[in-house]
Amino acid sequence: MKSAHWLAGIALLLLGHGLNAAAAATPAASPPNGIEQRVAACIACHGREGATTNVGYFPRLSGKPAGYLFNQLRSFRDGRRFNADMNYMVQHLSDAYLMEMAEYFAGLDLPYPPVSAASDALPAQLARGRQLALEGDAARRIPACVQCHGAALTGVQPAIPGLLGLPRLYVSSQLGAWLTNERHALAPDCMADIGRRMTTADINAVASWLAVQPMPADPKPAASLPAPLPTACGGMPK
Repeated sequence: MKSAHWLAGIALLLLGHGLNAAAAATPAASPPNGIEQRVAACIACHGREGATTNVGYFPRLSGKPAGYLFNQLRSFRDGRRFNADMNYMVQHLSDAYLMEMAEYFAGLDLPYPPVSAASDALPAQLARGRQLALEGDAARRIPACVQCHGAALTGVQPAIPGLLGLPRLYVSSQLGAWLTNERHALAPDCMADIGRRMTTADINAVASWLAVQPMPADPKPAASLPAPLPTACGGMPK
C-alpha cells in the first residue's frame, strides 16, 4: 500500500511539474490539482502533511523554514545529499517547483506529538549531549547547537532547521553523514566542518539528548539569532 501511494505521489509530482511548465507558457492555464495532491509522495514516508512522529526514521517537514527545505530539496536533486527515493523523486523538478513544495510544508502549523523522556542512553551520555547542545566544546572548536539552531533549538529563519521533535536515529545518521563526508551542503559547508570534529560518541550523545527534549510552548523557528553565526554557512543568506 505504501509503495502504491508513493508511486502515485511521484506521478502527481511529475504531472504537476509539467502542468506548471505549461502554465508558464500559457498564463491563463492552471493545474487542476493543488499542491496538497502533488506532494502525496512525501506523505508516504514523512507522515500526514509532513508531521512525522518521533517513532520512525524520517524527519518532520511541517513548519521547517522554507529556505532550509528548499536547500535540502536542491541538494537531493543536485547530488549533494543521497537517498535513492529522494534523488529519484526530485531529479527533474525545477527550482520554482521545489520552492513551492518547501513553502507548502513550511506553512503548515501542526502540533508536535508528545516527546517521551525515556531513553536507553546512560546518564553520562546524556550529560555529554547536553553539554554539546548548550555549551559546545571549545577545545575542539565545536560550537554549541544553540549558537546556530536558536536558543530553543527550534531553528532560525530563513534556513536553519530545528533539532527537536526528530527521531534520534535520524539525527545521529545525519551527523554521521557529515562525519563520513557522505552529506554535503552549499559552500561554505559549515556542518561538514563541525561534523568532522565530532566523534561517534559525541554524535550518539547529542542525538540521544535532543531526542528526549520536550517541545517548547512556541515551536516555531526564531526570526533571527541574537549574535552572528560562529562560522559561515552557505545555506544562509549573507
